Formats: sequence, structure tokens, C-alpha cells
Amino acid sequence: MDQVLRFESHAFGRPYHAARVRIPARARDTELHTHADFHEFMGVVSGSGEHLLTTGVEQLQAGDVVLVRPSDRHAVRGSAPDGLEFVNMAFPSSAWQGFLDLTRTASWAAARGPVTFHATEAIAVFEHALERFQDEPGPYDLMRFWIDLLPLVSSDEHTARPGTPDWLAKACTAMRAENNLHGGVPRLLELAGVSPAHLSRSMRTAYGVTPTDFVTDLRLEHASSLLAATNEPVATIAARCGFASQSYFSRRFTAAHHLSPREFRRRSQRAFVP
Repeated sequence: MDQVLRFESHAFGRPYHAARVRIPARARDTELHTHADFHEFMGVVSGSGEHLLTTGVEQLQAGDVVLVRPSDRHAVRGSAPDGLEFVNMAFPSSAWQGFLDLTRTASWAAARGPVTFHATEAIAVFEHALERFQDEPGPYDLMRFWIDLLPLVSSDEHTARPGTPDWLAKACTAMRAENNLHGGVPRLLELAGVSPAHLSRSMRTAYGVTPTDFVTDLRLEHASSLLAATNEPVATIAARCGFASQSYFSRRFTAAHHLSPREFRRRSQRAFVP
């Protein structure tokens, strides 16, 4: 069975995870895996290698930038003589979709597998994000990475606007505000201005989730940030995010992150200590 990676297993409350990865030539391939809840960009710094996919093998070289999505099953190997070195940027899929909605940027959702570009000048953007990760990165640092990177990897093939209706994109973006998030699906319906059935059909088409799952994911994402950045009681955070009770919040949070809210807070705050 393939390994399934989760974002919080590595980030512990930070808005993104960055790492420099070196894979020597003739070393064992990285383990074939998928992502449960995050996207990642890989920026190849030096050397060469192969990206192992269900659709075949793609060659990697310095200057390549690859977008990998949760549905993509992949592994990486280094090639002779120097192996492969890349900077990996991982971030929650919900945050990425929110950025795409806000900026009306193409999501490359129609592609059959990971999307690869060649943009040597983009590697400096990865290096800067990695440098910031060594300190205490905030959401602005993640957004800056996206804003700096996307113009460098855009192409005519991927500049079309997503098929998401404007009314839905605006409603989903507005739901990130805590006062709207607290209102749940009824508030999402108010912002969308459509019938429950139409909202449900549109959400499934655009995002592949139900309105309830969408709101729950946003609530859990916001709760993660509050647990990592504040000392508020868990019950207060649950109420701020719109959960009916602390016990229900704890069950949903633990199921999503494989950590209780208190353990998540302990690890996330420890993660910022050098």
C-alpha cells in the first residue's frame, strides 16, 4: 500500500513546510506516495533525476518546477553522475484553493498528472521561501511565494480561467472570515445567493466536496492556526470556529490530524523553538 502523507505531520501549525532534498545517484527511490491534504511545488536546484508517475517517467533537470497534487501518486530518483537536489514547498490544499479563488488563477485541474514547467529564474523564489521557513513564517510568506512564482511558470496552455462560477469563488473566499466561518453552511448559502441544491451541485463540480465538508475543512484549518498561534482554551477555539461543542471539535480535529488539539498545540509551539 502506498504511503499517504499528511501536511500537519511535518508542518505542526506553520502555514507551509519547506525542505532541501538531496537524492544521490543510484540511491534508492523515494517511497511511492500520495498526499492526503496538501499540494507541493518542487523546484529543481541542481543535477538531474526522474519523476516516477503512474502515467510514466518524467526527466527532471535543474530549473524544472513541478506542481504535485493530492491525487498524484509519485516518487523521485536521482540520476548519474550528480544525483538530484530540489527544494520542496508543501502547503494545505484548502489554502491553495483559496488563493486560486481570490486571484482567479488557473488551477491546472484538467491536467492528468503533475504539471511541470522549466523556469530557471524561479529557483530563487524557492530559496527565499526556504530561508523564511528557518525563522517563523507567516501566511504572508506563503502568499508571497505563490505571487512571486506563478508569473514565472505561467504559459499559454494554462492561462484560462477556472470553470468555477464567480459567485461561488467569491462566496468561498468570503467564508474564510471568522464571522462567516462561524455561520457555517447557512452563511455560505447566504453569501452564494443560490438554492441548497444548486450550491451542492456547484461545490461538487468545482471542488469535489460537499458544502458541509468544505466548511468543516475551513474550520479545522482556522482552528490549527489558532492552536499554534494563541493560548486560548480549546473550548474557546472550538466556539470561534463554529463547532457545536468541544467534544465534537476534538473528534473531528483528531480524525483529520491524527493528533488531539492539545497535542497538536504542544508540538506546533515546540516546532518554533530552535
